[in-house]
Amino acid sequence: MVTSTDGPQAPRTVTLLGATGSIGRSTVDLLLADPDRYEVEAVVSGRDVAALANVARALRAKVAVVADPSCYGALKDALDGSGIEVAAGDEAMDDAAARPVDWTMGAVVGIAGLRPTMAAVRRGGMIALANKECLVSAGDVFMREAAEAGAEVLPVDSEHNAIAQALTSGRAGEVSKIILTASGGPFRTWSAGEIARARPENALKHPTWTMGRKVTIDSASLMNKGLELIEAHHLFGVGADQLDVLVHPQSVVHGLVSWSDGSVVAGLAPPDMRVPIAHCLGWPVRLRTNVTPLDLARVGSLTFEPVDHERFPALRLALDALSAGGAAPTVLNAANEVAVAAFLDGKLSFPGIAALVATVLEKAAGRQGLVSAPQTVEDALAIDREARHIASESLNMKLADA
Repeated sequence: MVTSTDGPQAPRTVTLLGATGSIGRSTVDLLLADPDRYEVEAVVSGRDVAALANVARALRAKVAVVADPSCYGALKDALDGSGIEVAAGDEAMDDAAARPVDWTMGAVVGIAGLRPTMAAVRRGGMIALANKECLVSAGDVFMREAAEAGAEVLPVDSEHNAIAQALTSGRAGEVSKIILTASGGPFRTWSAGEIARARPENALKHPTWTMGRKVTIDSASLMNKGLELIEAHHLFGVGADQLDVLVHPQSVVHGLVSWSDGSVVAGLAPPDMRVPIAHCLGWPVRLRTNVTPLDLARVGSLTFEPVDHERFPALRLALDALSAGGAAPTVLNAANEVAVAAFLDGKLSFPGIAALVATVLEKAAGRQGLVSAPQTVEDALAIDREARHIASESLNMKLADA
């Protein structure tokens, strides 16, 4: 139970799903800053054995799980003599997520995070959600099961976290619009012609945030912002007509809520993911952190721009998928993952990412089984697999014609 204004009364039990990614590393920093307040049950990662072993030892976790079964031996050797239990594979990830704890960080990247995060939801407790696919691919299922289990979903994305805080200023029926901000990514000032010639190394140079490769590419295309709009729909119960995006290069204002009386409440914070993570980790009280406070005088000015949908069509695709509903968001996400991987492998141009996603959405709209919204996790995973198959077929056809 949280009783102190300085943070949770020790120990708050914690599990980290995605312990070695950018979100996981920031969470580890916060846990190590005040270790007596937390007891770490499990740490889970994809295949980075060395990083996972270091995290497990530093946090004195009870169990460490690596998703890739072929890494089991290496992890066991790395943790030999530590007393930390070692496991590997999808089932082990689900089992670790289902262990009883107060608070779970759900930060496994991609559709691979859906099953373990859902296992944590079904167990109940607080779920700090940093995995987009849970809501984009299976939002109705995820939020329904969270409600049934009494799980509290805490948004980790800086934009959704800012909105969640701003929404405390009024009642749900008084919300006029929810606005997420986007930095604009590395191509904010590039012409369409320059974007068409962009290479992966250009797209990976984000001006503000340090993130994983896939998320960084999504930020460059603004698909990331489209996925966040779909997430906002499920988190806050608003329709596509109440959602909007503004480009804000300073990344200081993370989200705004426009109210029926004409007032606007904005969430401001330095561009440091430890801020929203700390908000979730200490919930319902605020932690003390060593994050450098926001100095608006030093920032000097805050600017905002409309989104150019001609140069960044991915955002429009996401909005259209949200409006279409059904399985469209699940298909969108799967197709985008295939397209981003192809771009990073040099098989697609940067504009080809959105073009491939559009092709897959069009093909999927006419296929039975890819129209209705998933009703279970298994439904969502089946739709995801079929959409990836269509995307791969479409990509191979494009490459063959080139």
